[in-house]
Amino acid sequence: MLSKEQLQNYWRENRNLMLIVLIIWALVSYGAALISGWLNKLVIFGFPLGYYMGAQGSLIVFILLLIFYAKKMNEIDKKYGVEED
Repeated sequence: MLSKEQLQNYWRENRNLMLIVLIIWALVSYGAALISGWLNKLVIFGFPLGYYMGAQGSLIVFILLLIFYAKKMNEIDKKYGVEED
């Protein structure tokens, strides 16, 4: 059983990790849309970069965010002794 201080530290680390992931998610989701006019000036394989970022780039970033979050949460869980088997 975790002490109150350990539990607070656990949730603080968990919250900070979630905030980092959510900020990156928001930047990728909304940032690419906001600058799509500028991105569309560049063309990759015949497609404007703004379209490519919306269709492929954001999905790749989201998958990488999921992997990052899962690995970091496993590390935090092990640090506080609350990991799953």
